[in-house]
Amino acid sequence: MKCIQCNADNNLKDRTANQGRCKNCNHPFAFEPTTMDVKIRFTDGFFAKALADISANDTLYFTPKQLLYLLEKRLARKAALTARSAKIGGGAVLIFVGFVTAVFGIGLVVIAIGLWLLISGLRSSARRPQLRGLTITETMVNTWLQQWQRINGSSTRLLSAPSAAQPLAPAAEDVTAYSFDRVLVCDSGAIAQLLIANNIHFEHNCAVLSITGYPQTIFATTMAMLRRNPDLQVLALHNCSPRGVALMHELRTSPDWFAENTPMIVDLGLLPRQIEAARQQSYIQTSTDSAQAATTMSAEVRQSLSEAELQWLEAGYFVELESFTPQKLIQIVSRGIARLQNLGAADDDNLILMGDTGDRSGTLIYTSDNFG
Repeated sequence: MKCIQCNADNNLKDRTANQGRCKNCNHPFAFEPTTMDVKIRFTDGFFAKALADISANDTLYFTPKQLLYLLEKRLARKAALTARSAKIGGGAVLIFVGFVTAVFGIGLVVIAIGLWLLISGLRSSARRPQLRGLTITETMVNTWLQQWQRINGSSTRLLSAPSAAQPLAPAAEDVTAYSFDRVLVCDSGAIAQLLIANNIHFEHNCAVLSITGYPQTIFATTMAMLRRNPDLQVLALHNCSPRGVALMHELRTSPDWFAENTPMIVDLGLLPRQIEAARQQSYIQTSTDSAQAATTMSAEVRQSLSEAELQWLEAGYFVELESFTPQKLIQIVSRGIARLQNLGAADDDNLILMGDTGDRSGTLIYTSDNFG
């Protein structure tokens, strides 16, 4: 295991003899793989690279849960590859048995059995990966971060929970000096805080709020300012979940938002059809709570979804925005704003008008078939 300070290689004997410190520079190791769970073992170098990658080399803020997802994916990669190889191998055996039986079997019944085995083998080998569950918990990530910070110092780009953090946004008395052309509404304070911390509001002249009222210190003032803009454009960004897909309906119908206005609203996602279009890039999970929540969605929300999307949600599937890196989410928001600015161009087919909207307020509702 290499020391992150001097790059010296230290084997277990070296680390044990030096009480968990580097034999060359005496820097302590934060993690000892041999004492960790066999399924969750990593080195200081692994953790340092994860921090560097999630923060784009310490240039972007990130949430603890985004780090959790990154660690989960990387630690599971080897196990997933091993399991996939075993599955393909099993399929190959069925293909071989089916082929031999079909060729050398005697009688129509035997041939039929052989063909069935052949088809089963092909289906087994082509089957998609299973849904993924989280083996790492937020408590584990917090413990690892504390160990890391005690030895190597705190990451300046790690965000605290929104309720405990000072909002990285203009003070309330300064908000009225801005003239935001658009607002991005998120379904969680964590995502709103992440985007504000990474200066989305400055770079794109776009206010960033959460449906839960973050950032609290400037929320009311910002909303009052936005309602005075007759040309306001609204973007929505949410988890692919029953609560997430209901965000658009709340923005259009709630008096706390834009029920009395007629802004253009664009649903950036996440939507089930976007997940289907980019299945390999999405961390799809399932839960009974999510399945139950899907059955209680309002009729208006259900009408905005296809039958396939409703079935997807009712099966309990969901994808969280925090499973994407900060860099990816910023890219998605930036592209969404660019598409909104180019809306109406002859060669623009990225944003789709949802029918004739059927919306009594006259609100134009757009969405996209891909996420980012």
